[in-house]
Amino acid sequence: MKNVMSPLDFSVEELEALMDKATDIMAHPQKYAHACDGKILATLFYEPSTRTRLSFEAAMLRLGGKTLGFHSADSSSATKGETVADTIRVISSFADICAMRHPKEGAPMVAAEKSSIPVINAGDGGHQHPTQTLTDLMTIHSLKGHFDNLTIGMCGDLKFGRTVHSLIEALLRYSNIHFVFISPKELMLPGYIKDKLDSHPDIQYEEVTTLEEVLPKLDVLYMTRVQRERFFNEEDYVRLKDFYILDKKKMALAGPDMLVLHPLPRVNEISTEIDDDPRAVFFKQVKFGMYIRMALILKLLDINVD
Repeated sequence: MKNVMSPLDFSVEELEALMDKATDIMAHPQKYAHACDGKILATLFYEPSTRTRLSFEAAMLRLGGKTLGFHSADSSSATKGETVADTIRVISSFADICAMRHPKEGAPMVAAEKSSIPVINAGDGGHQHPTQTLTDLMTIHSLKGHFDNLTIGMCGDLKFGRTVHSLIEALLRYSNIHFVFISPKELMLPGYIKDKLDSHPDIQYEEVTTLEEVLPKLDVLYMTRVQRERFFNEEDYVRLKDFYILDKKKMALAGPDMLVLHPLPRVNEISTEIDDDPRAVFFKQVKFGMYIRMALILKLLDINVD
């Protein structure tokens, strides 16, 4: 039985196969409409989520399966003191596969160790968010056709942003990628991620504080929100939340083929005035996310569709 805790749980070849499967599902949805008949996905979400939880549920429903679960710790037995380990033992009796989001880093790993069904980490604190990374990779691969030789800008909360950390680690396995990290000094990339970058001599990166100066050279811009829930005091959050706002004026500086990605939800770091810009692909990204999760569910349940 395979669990998914990190995007690195898949080899490059397995990632390619997952993306190929997701592409086939997009092209031939009816072929997969009953692939998971009789199967149940449990969504155990100990913190709020819209896209990730509903994306998993939509993925399973579109495969013909069913879903059950809870959407916050308050609506689970966690309020009575039940441990993650005990919860997953119970859920394993009901479901065939589980997606778990938890504010504590490592909680899905604890669940995976005690589970008799595959567990997918749907986000654990500021640590990993592997299915968002799969979504990001699927979006870039589908719209750019490759990962090698790209200049990728990451902007906003690079210190606490688990989506950023996961995506960097996944992209380190490709060749000649140039990262540009754009953030205020307080939200710069943490040292342990820089150490990983430094261990790959063919990967270049630079750190800047101004978005405008680097926009012309980017192939992909990955925007993130400043996350209130990761801050210890409101003052710091208020001071930094509007540090970068991507609007029409800034987009005019970017190349005609630059893609703008965002894991969502956005607050005000991307102006709605660029929503109709063909380079703004964050809503397409959501749809890619559903299809890659469909492919992932099939893989973990070992279901083959010819």
